[in-house]
Amino acid sequence: MMRSFDVHVKTLGVPVRTLLFSIFTSTPKLPSLPLHLPFRSSSVTPSRFFSNVISHSNSPIHGFRSNRRNFESLFTLRAIASSSPAASVQPQPNQQNPGEYGATEVGDGNYGGLEEETKLSLPVRAYFFSTSVDLRSLVEQNKQNFIPPTSRMTNYVVLKFGNHSDPTGTGGCISGSECIYMVVFQYGSIVLFNVREHEVDEYLKVVERHASGLLPEMRKDEYEVRENPTLNTWMQGGLDYIMLQFLNIDGIRTIGSVLGQSIALDYYGRQVDGMVGEFTDINRGMEKTGTFTMERKKLFQLVGKANSNLADVILKLGLFERSDIAWKDAKYAQIWEYLRDEFELTQRFASLDFKLKFVEHNIRFLQEILQNRKSDFLEWLIIILISAEIAISLYDMIRRSL
Repeated sequence: MMRSFDVHVKTLGVPVRTLLFSIFTSTPKLPSLPLHLPFRSSSVTPSRFFSNVISHSNSPIHGFRSNRRNFESLFTLRAIASSSPAASVQPQPNQQNPGEYGATEVGDGNYGGLEEETKLSLPVRAYFFSTSVDLRSLVEQNKQNFIPPTSRMTNYVVLKFGNHSDPTGTGGCISGSECIYMVVFQYGSIVLFNVREHEVDEYLKVVERHASGLLPEMRKDEYEVRENPTLNTWMQGGLDYIMLQFLNIDGIRTIGSVLGQSIALDYYGRQVDGMVGEFTDINRGMEKTGTFTMERKKLFQLVGKANSNLADVILKLGLFERSDIAWKDAKYAQIWEYLRDEFELTQRFASLDFKLKFVEHNIRFLQEILQNRKSDFLEWLIIILISAEIAISLYDMIRRSL
């Protein structure tokens, strides 16, 4: 019993232990000493434990026997308040006698509150409006903005602009949030970092002068990169955004490469969808009429279009080539793999490949039909020629017999 009582005593501050010692050692006629426990908290409404402590502490103490239950409840509540994670109990020196300890004050453990975490958000916009970009001429006219490559990849360049209002100037930027980065790929994709919506056209015109094969409709996609230096892990994914501890040029190259492939793959996927639609209409017409009308030239154009799309996805986009930066550093490999899974590049290519196989099957089928038509035409032509020759021979024989 005394051991458990001693445990409760140790949880109290210096004034309460001194008070208990005087109770046991002094005369039975102990004057009433009110025990005040003022508290200090950052919240306006005190907690439930603190209010209970105050209600018990305001009752006078006339002896240990008569108020044993009050003491036990007071000790229990005081121990709970001291062990609460939202508050800390510290003995405060008496203002009149600095060497002595007065009433215990209860304060929150935040010491002024928690500081909000600083999170920097950078918008990322990907565009695809041409099938080819002359990177050499682009770099020649933007040498002051060109960032030399750090890997062997030569199918893209990175340009850095210092401010939002001068897309061709050399304005410096103090921090990453004030810089604008443009990743331009040879196959036509452009990825812009930290560019406002109304300034996109200015930066696209910088590339448009060196682009060829402009498309009638531009493809675009949006993403977001967030910086959080206090993040426990190197990166953390979310809905349409990725959070990093910091974003540097290698991170921009890695993120830009995946977004550039994604927006280009979307264009080629729609191209293949168009071919699938054409063959679907042809098959429905054959279902109704039993025949089809397509010129051999049109069929050959579809063959060339299907093959060129597949070659562009595999060779130009480098869809199955791992980034050199991801090879060198596991952190960027994590970003690269996460974004490829986020944008479903492998699944989308599998879907595109399946559609191309459908197109190839239809092309082969229609080619066989056209070939059979040509064979039938040649057979009939031979029959007609033979018949004509027979007719001429009979005519000559009859004429000679007369």
